[in-house]
Amino acid sequence: MSLQGKTVFITGGSRGIGKAMALKLAGAGANIVIAAKSVQEDPRLGGTIFSAAAEVEALGVKALAVQVDIRDEAQIAEAIKQTVEKFGGIDIVINNASAIQLTDTENTPSKRFDLMHSINVRGTFLVVQHALPYLKKSSHAHILTLSPPINLAPKWLGPHVAYTISKYDMSMLTLGWAEEFKDDLIACNSLWPRTTIDTAAVRNLLGGEALANMSRTPAIIADAAFYILSKEKLQYTGKTFIDEEVLAAEGITDLSHYSVVPGAQLFYDLFL
Repeated sequence: MSLQGKTVFITGGSRGIGKAMALKLAGAGANIVIAAKSVQEDPRLGGTIFSAAAEVEALGVKALAVQVDIRDEAQIAEAIKQTVEKFGGIDIVINNASAIQLTDTENTPSKRFDLMHSINVRGTFLVVQHALPYLKKSSHAHILTLSPPINLAPKWLGPHVAYTISKYDMSMLTLGWAEEFKDDLIACNSLWPRTTIDTAAVRNLLGGEALANMSRTPAIIADAAFYILSKEKLQYTGKTFIDEEVLAAEGITDLSHYSVVPGAQLFYDLFL
């Protein structure tokens, strides 16, 4: 299914994986909404909603940069309103915005617990809730959420239970929405990387340059997202995909070009 002229609403789309998906889908002809907080560039992170939108428009499609903190329902509602005013509707929602802190119970302040759950779970839920009336009208409705398969092995629950349950809740939303929206022909899936991805979070919070050099680029997630979102309605729904598996299904098995450092040993991501 062609993405030409479709409208994609991406949370956290100003940098990293979100921007990579935006550019990939823009290259396929989709109009892109960059919905994120960044209006001034942070040297540690790079990029703003405006710079990301400019890169999208350079590919010959339309873009909308809208400042939104998905913890704030009024801001979500306004972002959806602006999207519909500019593009006439919404075809695809990508829930990419997320917060992370890999700490155990004793070392997770309530403020950080609330941050992860208000962005990862509540924010994801509210974005879809506000976009839903327009998704129901779309001829190519998809919801794609960046969250992992639900792996109940104790090693993923014990060390950082607050973060783990917030990401699993995002995947539970995918599974619930796939059933709830099946009669509306809205495809609902999750996507997660096999390896760590070279993002600001990896470089600044998790493992620095050493881990970044054992990672893949955001392009692998962008390519996998493209293939998922290009499928006919309900051809894929209720799935928690791994990027490698999506690409393998498309006949793409040589993934060496996605490595940050060619030939380097790769570091597996969480929950796999």
